[in-house]
Amino acid sequence: METVTGNVMETEVLRISYGKREVLKGVGIPIAKGKVTAIVGPSGCGKTTLLRSLNRLTDLTSSCRVTGRITLDGEDCISMDPVLLRRRVGMVFQKPNPFPMSIRDNVLYGVQAQGNRGTKHDEIVESSLKKAVIWDEVKDRLGHSALDLSGGQQQRVCIARTLAVSPEVVLMDEPAGSLDPRSTLLLEESIAAMRGDYTVVIVTHDVGEARRISDFLLFMYEGHVIEYGETERLFSDPREAATRDYLAGGLVTLPDTAEGEAPTAA
Repeated sequence: METVTGNVMETEVLRISYGKREVLKGVGIPIAKGKVTAIVGPSGCGKTTLLRSLNRLTDLTSSCRVTGRITLDGEDCISMDPVLLRRRVGMVFQKPNPFPMSIRDNVLYGVQAQGNRGTKHDEIVESSLKKAVIWDEVKDRLGHSALDLSGGQQQRVCIARTLAVSPEVVLMDEPAGSLDPRSTLLLEESIAAMRGDYTVVIVTHDVGEARRISDFLLFMYEGHVIEYGETERLFSDPREAATRDYLAGGLVTLPDTAEGEAPTAA
């Protein structure tokens, strides 16, 4: 694996609670620039909460309380204007959510919302759809409704829409969760095409998918980070028995972890 040039985002002692229920319990992680980081762990372990906190979608729940620190290029995300943050840290959801408009207008929606009325829209549409690995499938019907596409195609159009505004980081919450195997393969090709130009953080329940697409792997359990490191190292030589057990599909044996900070890889 090539040398990591730095971290675009980091969390420090991140705790998130909904009412009296603490979901994240002192999470500290780096997110490597230009790489794909996959977050895995059993249902309810805090994966999606962590992902949503990175562009402050957790703010949309009134009972949510966040302490600790999240940074983007060294800037404090918690004090940042959330609208500006979400332009720099985009989100692709589990269920495709194209707008009831043409494929072209879907891709350009965020660009136009930012007031970009320039002459390079055709270039943005083509470039974004190519990075989402769907250009060849839709280039002759850009004026057709995006709702006429298959679920897998809709998801890749949603990825193109996210990429069109040139975010630094793209968050993906189980983007293949509702897709068939062929569509999942094409989605994974899209993620691979984004590597280097974008930083991708993806939540997935499919450990095989995590191994195929990610450079770094984050294993969570009950609100803690149990282990973080290069994907192949975690699969081939994990430091924690719990990581080995989970990735092998067995019962998880938790390490002795102090309350608050969970173990992380160097």
